[in-house]
Amino acid sequence: MGERKNKVFGLLGKDIEYSFSRGYFTEKFEKLDLQKCKYVNFDIQKIEDFTAVIKEGGDSLGGINVTIPYKEEVMKYLDQLDETAKAIGAVNTIKFTKRGNLKGYNSDVVGFEKSIFPLIKKHHKRALILGTGGASKAIAYALKKNDIKFKFVSRKPEGKKEISYQDLTEEIMEKYQVIINSSPVGTSPNTDRCPDIPYQFITENHLLYDLIYNPEVTTFLAKGKAQGATIKNGYEMLQLQAEESWRIWNKA
Repeated sequence: MGERKNKVFGLLGKDIEYSFSRGYFTEKFEKLDLQKCKYVNFDIQKIEDFTAVIKEGGDSLGGINVTIPYKEEVMKYLDQLDETAKAIGAVNTIKFTKRGNLKGYNSDVVGFEKSIFPLIKKHHKRALILGTGGASKAIAYALKKNDIKFKFVSRKPEGKKEISYQDLTEEIMEKYQVIINSSPVGTSPNTDRCPDIPYQFITENHLLYDLIYNPEVTTFLAKGKAQGATIKNGYEMLQLQAEESWRIWNKA
């Protein structure tokens, strides 16, 4: 990577005082001695304020990550979409092209795939995705790509791909042995909360994956572990998607 002008990278989101990305990239820039790079939070209350962020940042902006609740809403402000981001319908990485255009990517897919697939066993043929927000779309894309059938579990199900939490019978829990929480339920400070699923039907054949990493073991994961399930949180996924974002920003 050649000499960089002052470059500002940042995370676009809402109420993101504590962000994994800012800590991760600040440490990365120190390690790589990239003194001219800095990472900030672009904490906006509504997506319309995104244009002001771009205007104020000007030429100094090097790249932007996008988090809840703007992964879908931000798309209408972009000039181009990478094929994967287009197929998913959600963006978490924005690159400034040489022509000055804004191009959207989704690095969640790579992060999720690389972190969950070492744990997938032969009997893991079906998955339940808890929640239907922007992150759930990247997960669905990765599962489909790897021939794992899935259903979304939603409080307000729409269409045949979605079921409600009340629909989770013993039979369904037995059939769908990968359960992924993509909802924010259980995040700090509300760590005693967990998705409303029948945990008594979870077995040692199940794999429970939580996109949340704070706390390290959510109530969702703890209840799964108590039933003998394999568990994993979203920390490695975040690291991997951050590295993928960095690769995207720096590729020619």
